[in-house]
Amino acid sequence: MELPEDLEAWAGGLDGLFGLVAGRFFRAEPRRRARAYVRGLLAPLAGKNGWTLAEVAGEATPDGMQRLLNAASWDVDGVRDDVRDYVVEHLGEPGGVLIVDETGFLKKGTKSAGVQRQYSGTAGRVENCQLGVFLAYATGKGRTLIDRELYLPKSWTGDRERCREAAVPDEVEFATKTVLAKQMIGRALDAGVPASFVAADEAYGQDYKFRSWCEQRRIGYVVAVPRNQSIPLSVDADISQISGSRRADDLVARAPERAWKRRSAGPGVKGERFYDWAVASLYPPENAPAGWGRWLLVRRQILGADQLQAGAEPELAYYLCAGPPGTTDEDLIRVAGTRWAIEECFQTAKNEVGLDQYQVRRYDAWYRHITLALLAHAYLSVTAAIAPKDLVAASSRSPSPRSDVSWHL
Repeated sequence: MELPEDLEAWAGGLDGLFGLVAGRFFRAEPRRRARAYVRGLLAPLAGKNGWTLAEVAGEATPDGMQRLLNAASWDVDGVRDDVRDYVVEHLGEPGGVLIVDETGFLKKGTKSAGVQRQYSGTAGRVENCQLGVFLAYATGKGRTLIDRELYLPKSWTGDRERCREAAVPDEVEFATKTVLAKQMIGRALDAGVPASFVAADEAYGQDYKFRSWCEQRRIGYVVAVPRNQSIPLSVDADISQISGSRRADDLVARAPERAWKRRSAGPGVKGERFYDWAVASLYPPENAPAGWGRWLLVRRQILGADQLQAGAEPELAYYLCAGPPGTTDEDLIRVAGTRWAIEECFQTAKNEVGLDQYQVRRYDAWYRHITLALLAHAYLSVTAAIAPKDLVAASSRSPSPRSDVSWHL
């Protein structure tokens, strides 16, 4: 994202945003420094650390910026809530999608809260890193990050002295990434964020408790699952001789060719992202209201002529879905395509506002830096959707093989 050309309007819009969060800072000094910190995050700097942010703010040392993150008194969760409300005001739509995913922050040493050798999707391998679980909000107007949680492995929560050294509160216990995701989605729903679906990758989608929780919260979902995911089958006269479940890839192998439809998953860098899609109806969710449906959605890669001639097999992606009455195949495809929005958010937040460029070890300081980076990223996302000056003003076929589910033809 590029900064708006109208710098005066841009600055005025940022002032308006800070007017919303000003009450979360209990003294003038941290309030002014937080504003300077965010302006530094938004500045076109090669690196965004305590020294460079202090320099942009006209300060000789990074002490003040470090104090803002490590010691100053301010309501970081309140700022988070204000940022979420700001995003909803400007980007909110009823068909919004809440997207959960994690990203890694590579670190040296063993002192930073939550750090250990663990798999980082950012690096694509096991690295010494921290993992943050994030929630993004995406609509037709834009997308941005609205919540965050730091994952603390058992190696940390089982060592209370180590936790205290990193300022981890004694009441913070071990929570899986899925539990952290539910906490963030719950906060968004409780706050009235207009959203119809949750999207997530396999790490969350294959967790039955996560899907069941979404049904209980009356929020639809389109979540990726592995090819060997067990799919429970309803009791039906046509399949009464079949066992209670089948693998997702086994079901798809039985799908008739006419079940596949070519649809776009949404625009990408090179234009519309077309795939072939198939949808099968499953038994209704147990925990959802009457009328809700559950589906298996499958995305199939479109191969070129050279690939087909070489005998290549198309890549398949599998999703379990649930939604209210009136949910269409196109709705499910749209949400599946929207999941990638959070990857874009991670990229822009790291490249543009220094999401990963912090030099703090404390648990609370991580939340403070990340929250201010979320604020900066939200402002970029909103100004990309709304002109800065307007933002200121606004403050006949062959028989098909027998199938174990009903495919949408």
